[in-house]
Amino acid sequence: MKRAWIAAAVLLGGCAVAGSGVDLSEPAVTPSPDVVEIQRVPFRVGVSSTTVEQLARAQACASEQGAGLITEPGPIEVYRMQCQDGKVFMARCELRQCRKM
Repeated sequence: MKRAWIAAAVLLGGCAVAGSGVDLSEPAVTPSPDVVEIQRVPFRVGVSSTTVEQLARAQACASEQGAGLITEPGPIEVYRMQCQDGKVFMARCELRQCRKM
């Protein structure tokens, strides 16, 4: 019975918005000038990606994409891996010796 009331409220609420002339194509909130845009880093495989993925699995972090290099290739590299549970695993590798950050 409770589900029926919730479903009815959702349906009726949607109907009220559809006929009200509200423009849903633009966001209702305007962004603040203090908002900083997130920098997106492209996914890059590094020489230690496999090692970092093994470290992550040992910490119960599973991912379909794997570990991506977020710094420039070199003697010291930092890797990031997005876990399926929403956590982020990061590791620092120096001369291919990797440690969890």
